[in-house]
Amino acid sequence: MRIVSYRHDGREKSGILAGDEVRPFVDDLSTLQVIERGLDNVGTKPGVPLAAVRLLAPLRPASVRDFVAFEEHVEGVRRSVDGSAGVPEAWYDAPTFYFTNPHAIYGPGDDIPFPPASVARDFELEVAAVAGPGGTIFGYTIFNDWSARDLQSREMRVSLGPAKGKDFASSLGPWIVTADELEPYRKDGFLDLWCSASVNGVEVGRDLLSNMGWTFETMLAYAARDSVVKPGDVLGSGTVGNGGCLAELWGRRGAQDPPPLKDGDEVTLTVEGIGNLVNRVISGQAGRPLAAVRRRDAAKARAERQ
Repeated sequence: MRIVSYRHDGREKSGILAGDEVRPFVDDLSTLQVIERGLDNVGTKPGVPLAAVRLLAPLRPASVRDFVAFEEHVEGVRRSVDGSAGVPEAWYDAPTFYFTNPHAIYGPGDDIPFPPASVARDFELEVAAVAGPGGTIFGYTIFNDWSARDLQSREMRVSLGPAKGKDFASSLGPWIVTADELEPYRKDGFLDLWCSASVNGVEVGRDLLSNMGWTFETMLAYAARDSVVKPGDVLGSGTVGNGGCLAELWGRRGAQDPPPLKDGDEVTLTVEGIGNLVNRVISGQAGRPLAAVRRRDAAKARAERQ
């Protein structure tokens, strides 16, 4: 089953995609409310043609954890971002993740506003699991973890981040496919789905989701350890290898080949069993200049404490 969020006649609703029509949930339930209640406990109303609606991000999650589950991606992108080689030994200990911004979620067809100062603009091809009640996985969607690599490289020199190199935009869509629908693709605990990425119609990367180092179930269990995961929380797989992002290719080739994204470029992410997520790159508005940092005078500080 496919769960969608959409705008129709000036209103935002959620529902089920059935063929060429969208059937809204009764009582105007949101996607999150449906996840919490379970699909067996909700109904739908008469549908409207899919062609008559504007699809939105299928969910507005309270939190987004983005993992890094592909060795090939780690190896290539480290070389590109900070010049390091290989995969850190700590990567093999546990499925590492970072939190990104749940308030900057874009949907299918949306323009993605990059920081205007960034000249190393990149996409990241991922699949995201959507948490269900009781430590289950409700479903899956395509996830684009947009990245300003030049900002990310500077930030991570402080051994903290990424922050502004990532938090300006993430894309989810085009819908959530319920977990049961993808069970036929399961192989040795992993989802054996082909994933591909293209820029302006030219494919630049392709990999199997089953090349992940950990299953989504393991990542969900790790996220919940000593913490809380709520229904509707999103967990990204991390970027697939073999060209799942441009930076991986830059690291392997020693040059920005293919070139960074620029205004007007259209990125299409395709995942077998789920669909296509298409977005166009634009420049966002420039922010105000920051006030200069106040550098600490160590000698003066010591004298004042004495």
